[in-house]
Amino acid sequence: MELYHPVSIGNINLKGNLFLAPVAGYSDSAFRSVCIENGAAFTYTEMVSAEALVRKNQKTEVLMQRACNEKAYAVQIFGGAEDVMAEAAQIVLEKTGCEVIDINCGCPVPKIIRSGAGSVLTKEPEKLYKIAGAVVKAVNVPVTVKIRSGWDRINLTWKEAAQAAIDAGVKAITIHPRTKTQGYEGHSDWSIMKKLVEFVGGRIPVFGSGDLFKPEDVVKMIEQTGVDAVMFARGAMGNPFIFRDTVSLLKNGSYEPVPVEERIKTGFEELERLVSTTNEKHACLEMRKRFSAYSKGICNGAALRAKIVHAETVQDYHDIFEGFI
Repeated sequence: MELYHPVSIGNINLKGNLFLAPVAGYSDSAFRSVCIENGAAFTYTEMVSAEALVRKNQKTEVLMQRACNEKAYAVQIFGGAEDVMAEAAQIVLEKTGCEVIDINCGCPVPKIIRSGAGSVLTKEPEKLYKIAGAVVKAVNVPVTVKIRSGWDRINLTWKEAAQAAIDAGVKAITIHPRTKTQGYEGHSDWSIMKKLVEFVGGRIPVFGSGDLFKPEDVVKMIEQTGVDAVMFARGAMGNPFIFRDTVSLLKNGSYEPVPVEERIKTGFEELERLVSTTNEKHACLEMRKRFSAYSKGICNGAALRAKIVHAETVQDYHDIFEGFI
């Protein structure tokens, strides 16, 4: 099979195999939209609390709204109670009409784990099975899961978690092959990813996430593990162009660096969309970290970032980048 190819999640057919992962504090509709414009074939929202959805917390609606150019996307939810997760999934569909519901079974953050969600579900396959099964029964769209390799290097439960997910009726599995105790430190173990692909044996697609920071990493992951698709997470922060570059590398064998002017222009497009979906104050504070990422590698970037961290208005950003656009 070609390195760049279509992928199906249940009855959802996607043109390519390069996805944007659910990233807390990043994967809002504004950022997803610029990733789509640069070649992302599928995107995921940041994780949304099932409890908050059921309690009708208004902030959750902003987290999961569809991007302006999003033809298909997944809303990722997390929770530790099967009835709440099932109800939350139904609310998500009512509010968004999203094409896929994804269940977070891998987040290592303590407050998520204390709620019985995230990495706990990779650790406890029986619980994963009950929650995933309840969500599958509750909605009429494909349900997917994202797991980790296990709790720690002694308790690697990816195989049991994957089997539980398949038995529950999920249509795809994503693995980030770090353990819960690793958090985001160290390196992801792609050999586990390869073993998962072999274990699943084509029954459903397997997607890979972890340590993808440049297009060449994608080539290595696909060739070494055989995953059906890859997910960019931190590698896409401030660099939505990584999708375009990777498509070019996979299809043509090379890619060209994105000019500085285009990088900054894309940052302003993201800012404008974030303002339109939230408000100027929130958007400008949020874009501090994002413009800092966009400015990496730019001449005098450190001086720019010293100003970016104090920006409070759209005009502040225009003043800072006056010589770049």
